Amino acid sequence: MTDRAFLDWPFFDVDQRRLADRLGDWIAANSDLLSRHPDDDETIDAHCRELVRQLGEGGLLKFCVAKQYGGSSEFAVRNLCLCRETLSYSSGLADFAFAMQGLGSGPISFFANADLKKHYLPNVAAGKSIAAFAISEADAGSDVGAIKTTAIREGDSYILDGTKTWISNAGIADHYVVFARTGDSPGTRGLSAFVMDADTPGLTVSERIAVSAPHPLGSLQFDACRVPAANMIAGPGDGFRVAMGTLDVFRSTVGAAAIGFAKRAFDEAVLRSEERKAFDQKLSDFQITQAKIADMAVSIDAATLLIYRAAWVKDHNPEGRVSREAAMAKLFATEEAQKVVDQAVQIFGGLGVVRDNVVERLYREVRSLRIYEGTSEIQKLVIANEVLKSSRDAR
Repeated sequence: MTDRAFLDWPFFDVDQRRLADRLGDWIAANSDLLSRHPDDDETIDAHCRELVRQLGEGGLLKFCVAKQYGGSSEFAVRNLCLCRETLSYSSGLADFAFAMQGLGSGPISFFANADLKKHYLPNVAAGKSIAAFAISEADAGSDVGAIKTTAIREGDSYILDGTKTWISNAGIADHYVVFARTGDSPGTRGLSAFVMDADTPGLTVSERIAVSAPHPLGSLQFDACRVPAANMIAGPGDGFRVAMGTLDVFRSTVGAAAIGFAKRAFDEAVLRSEERKAFDQKLSDFQITQAKIADMAVSIDAATLLIYRAAWVKDHNPEGRVSREAAMAKLFATEEAQKVVDQAVQIFGGLGVVRDNVVERLYREVRSLRIYEGTSEIQKLVIANEVLKSSRDAR
C-alpha cells in the first residue's frame, strides 16, 4: 500500500502496525508469484496451491485460526481485514487464497469441538491443507433456508446427498464445511453443518465454473457420502447459526478486499493522470479529472472507516453480533469500490479495457464482491432489520 496514514487511526494498535510491516515484507519477497495471472484451470489450481503454501510458510495464515490451534494471536478481525486489504492491492488470487482459508475453517474455529479443531486447524494455519465453505445451491443462494442437500442419520454417521454450486476451492480443497438439511423443520431451522474430507467416497466435483476473474470455482455432487456424526459442527439444527456467525466476521473482510482493489485502482489512475497528456495538458490538469480523483479519495476513506469500525467493534466484543456494522461496511465498501475502479478505467481510456491491463483486471475482480457472502440487496435488508429492531426495543 502506498498510503499508510490510516494506520494512525484509533481503530489500530501497535499489533496492526507491525502486521502492516510484515505484510509489506511478504509481498516484496513474493513479488514474482504475485505478478502471475493464470487463466486456465490447471495453472490456476497450481498457482492457488502455491499461494496457500507461501502464505502458510510466511506465517500469515496463522491469523485465520486461534492461537491454541496453530494461530499467532487471538482471532482478530482487524488483522484479517488488514491482510485482505493488503493482499488484494497486489493480487486478487492471493487475497482469494487467504480469504478461503479463513472462511473454510471459520465454522470450525468458532463452533466445532476441540477434536475437530485439533485435527483441521493447524494444517490450515500452516498452509498444508486447503479449506472450503460449501453452502450455496442452484436454488439456495441468498435464501439459505431453501437448501435441499440432505443429511440422514445412520448409526454413527450421516449420509449426505445433494449438490452445491458456486463453491470456491472446489477441486483443490482438502476439506469442505458443508451445510445440509438434517430435520423436518422448515427453512433455516432444519440445517446442520459438517466438515467433510475431500476424498470422502461419493463426493465429486461435477463441474468447473469459468468466471470473469478466474479462480477455482465449481459444483459439488454428494452421492451417499458417509460422514462421521462426530464431524457435525455444533449440534443438529445449528447450521444457520454457524453460517451466520461465521459470515458476521468475514463480511467485514470482503469490504477490506474491496478497499484494496479500490486503492490500487486509485493509485494507478492518479499516476496515469499525471503521465497522460491531452490537448497539451496532463489529464490531472483538467478540473473534471480532479473531480473524479476527489470523489475516489472520499469513497476510499469513508469505506475504510466503516470497515475498520466494524472490525474494531467485533474485536472488542467477540461474543457479540455485529450484523449491522458488518453489513454496512460490506455494502458501502463494495459498492464504492466498484465506482472507484470504474472511474479508474475511465481515466485510462481505451487502455483501461485492454485485457490484463491492471485496471481492467481490477474491474473484473471487484465485481463479484457485491454478490458473494451476501449481495448488496441482502445487506440492505440486514441493515433495515437491525435498525427497526433497535427502534422497537427502545420503545
